[in-house]
Amino acid sequence: MEAIKTNEQFEEIIASSEPVIIKFFAGWCPDCTRMDMFIDDIIADYGQYKWFEINRDDFPEIADKYSVMGIPSLLLFQDGEKLAHLHSANAKSPEEVRDYLQSLPA
Repeated sequence: MEAIKTNEQFEEIIASSEPVIIKFFAGWCPDCTRMDMFIDDIIADYGQYKWFEINRDDFPEIADKYSVMGIPSLLLFQDGEKLAHLHSANAKSPEEVRDYLQSLPA
């Protein structure tokens, strides 16, 4: 999963006409570390999305703008618009993440 390093890069990525999923995380977050243990298999199964990650602590203004209150959170963007948001409370297991991905608009 490619890391987003600048505000400009974030804006360019979410403007894509193809759907992108961005994982918001922080280095100190135990649930984020747990997600890292299973997310690669999920990414392999959901190749129709481009996957990125952004450190919420490095970009608090982006997290605030898109209502990322807890981490990890997975947000779906396309054409600059947030289409879906998996909140941290529902992102603790592979099953919860897969259920979220299966519910996304095609």
